[in-house]
This record gives sequence, C-alpha cells and structure tokens, in this order.
Amino acid sequence: MSRFIIRGGRRLGGTYVPGGNKNAVLPMLAACVLTDEPVILKNVPLIDDVQTMLELLGALGVDISRKDHVVTLCARGLRRSKLDEDLCRKVRSSILLAGPMAARLGRVTLSPPGGDVIGRRRLDTHFQGLQALGIEVAGGHHFVFRRKRLEGAAMVLDEASVTATENVLMAATLARGETTIFNAACEPHVSDLAALLNKMGAHVSGIGTNRLTIRGAESLHGATHTVQPDYIEIGSFVAAAAATGGELKVTGIEPEPMLIVSKTFQKLGIRLLQEGTTLTLPARQSMRIVRDFGAAIPKIEDGPWPMFPSDLMSVSLVAATQARGTVLFFEKMFESRMYFVDYLVGMGAGIVVCDPHRVLVTGPSRLHGTSMASPDIRAGMALLIAALCAKGESVIHNAQTIDRGYERIEERLRLLGAEITREE
Repeated sequence: MSRFIIRGGRRLGGTYVPGGNKNAVLPMLAACVLTDEPVILKNVPLIDDVQTMLELLGALGVDISRKDHVVTLCARGLRRSKLDEDLCRKVRSSILLAGPMAARLGRVTLSPPGGDVIGRRRLDTHFQGLQALGIEVAGGHHFVFRRKRLEGAAMVLDEASVTATENVLMAATLARGETTIFNAACEPHVSDLAALLNKMGAHVSGIGTNRLTIRGAESLHGATHTVQPDYIEIGSFVAAAAATGGELKVTGIEPEPMLIVSKTFQKLGIRLLQEGTTLTLPARQSMRIVRDFGAAIPKIEDGPWPMFPSDLMSVSLVAATQARGTVLFFEKMFESRMYFVDYLVGMGAGIVVCDPHRVLVTGPSRLHGTSMASPDIRAGMALLIAALCAKGESVIHNAQTIDRGYERIEERLRLLGAEITREE
C-alpha cells in the first residue's frame, strides 16, 4: 500500500509528453493470442493494469519480453485455457481474452472481471455478441466460453460497449464469412485496435464508425504497432494545469480526440490552442463557466463517442470548482462515478449532489488540504488535482489505484512543478 502527500497551491507549468492509451493497449495485448507469430507493441504505458494483463498472458504460456515501452508477445506456446482467478479479479480487461481465446483455442474459462467499482458494468453484450458468432457461454462461479462453430453473423449490440465491441471484433477476425456489428463503439481506442488487427492480416472496414464489417481470415500473423497517445491522460493533465492556474504544452497528440475534449473544456473557460500534434494551454487564463443561451446553467454530460468521455468527468468536475460560475455535471453511464465528490465537499468545494448521476458545481472554491482515499483510477486522479489546488497538505491513501492508469504520476507532476511525494 502507498500514499501520496501533496502540498498544494503551486501552479503547474511546462512541457508534457503523453503516454500510450491505456484503453487501447489492453485489448491489443489480448489480441496477441490470435496468432502464433510475434506481436510487437510500442509506446506501451508502464501502468499496473498492463502489468496484470502481462501476468495473465504469461500464465497462459505467452512468451513476453519487455524493454522500456516496447513489449513483444508470442502466443506460439499458448497451452492453458483457464485464466488465473486472482488476476482476473484485479482488472476489467481480463474479459477481453474471452473472444480471442475461444476463437484460437476453442475454449476459455475465466472468473468475473474486476476493475473500478463505478456502478453496474454489464457483460450481457459480450455474451450475446460472442454467441452470435457460435461461441457458447456458460455462467456461474466462472464463465466458460466454448467455440461450437465460428461463423460470421450480422448483429446489433444492445449497447455501444467498448469492451464488448472489441471482444466480438477480435473473435470475428477468425470467423468464417462476414460479420457486421451494428451499434459498435467507435472510440479512438477501438479504431486503434482495429488498425492493429488489420496489420495482423484481418479485414476490418468501417473503422471509426458505429458499423464495423469484418471478413474472416483463416489465420492472422505477427505485426508491429505503436499505441496512440492517451487522450484521457492528456485531459487529466490539462485539467490539473488549468485548475492550478498554470500553463501546459503537450506534444505528440492525436488531433481528433482532443477536438472532442477541448469542446467540453471550453464550457469551463479552459481555452486550448491546437496546432498539428501540439496542444497548448496558455498561461493566466481566467476560468469562467460559459452560460448557455438565455443565461441558462450549462450542462456537461458524458456518453458514447463522440460525446464527452466518462473517464474525464471526475477531473473536469474538480476543474469546475476553480472556475467562476455554476455548471451541472450529468454522469449518465455509471451510477457510482460521482461518489468521490464527498471528499471535495469536505475540502470546501461548492457542490450540491442532486442524485447519483447529477452534481451541481459552483465556483471558484478555496479548497483546503485533507486526508482521503482513492476509490478508483479516475476519481483518484481527480482527488490528486484537488489536492494540488488546495491550501495546505493533503494525503491520498490507496495511491496504487491511480498507478493502474497513470504511469509514474508523481514524477511527471513534479517535473511540472507539483510538490508531491510517495510513501510506501
């Protein structure tokens, strides 16, 4: 167990280079079992969830070598079909091995996946999509997936689930015939996975839309792929710099995802300049909530891409506590995402909790340091930003939760001027 000790009140500033996308690399690691040839992934973030996935794959017989941010995986020796129960319960991404393992080996057994406790996270869409391809699913204490046949099918997902789309997509690459996925998730990390699969010899079209078409291949081969930068991490660092009254230069971005993020940040009075692959948060901004027409209180709500990502709701909410005005946050996707705001209220934030999904924020608020615990990855980062804004010292327990999604967070924040240390 570890904790962060933060002394707030310092403006962040400098140049920041984002890491690889957490939500893209996890399904890419699962995709390596679709072939017996080496898959080389570059720009892999050094985070705990990646380490857990590598341990899961290693226990199945996948040969893994790692040097800095480059990981080479070869599933030629894939021999086990039952995933380690303890490791499954540590990460949500363990479910991503269901489709590719069943497609390749014909059978896989795994325990219910773990991950952040942010509300109900259905698996029905995974099961229904894989069943449509001919993979039988049995539940209970463990989930057992058996490949009765593997044939392409046309299907409509009952929700635009990112991980369900990825699971079905990976399995369909080896299915006979053509598969069409309607209501597919079209987040940038889904497109990045599809790009890797095509490099491996798959035939995926409709990338970036909500209708994916996959023409099955007899086999896939190895490939080398660079993981896109993590726009959730970028948004988190931008929120931190803006909330502390600082400035930031982000290099090596993918422009399109940041257009979506920037549009919502503008409602909080955060002005971002984008030129090519460089994003700049200018200094000395006066954050002021932008009212809707008729002087109505604006609303920030999340949803499937290209709506605002749920993973950025928590950090944006903290940034709003430092902006002048009132804004309503409407978390539509997870009923427990907002529970962390109790800590912010205790720090002096002007927040009214309307219900589990809606929170009204009025700022700017003078926050003061306190002791708190990180409940999940994104809430943990949000509390870290609040501590950076606060007067005095704050302690964040359960810091390893943040490590699951952010690489060397304290070191990178210190480079931007934060006063933060880690204690084991």
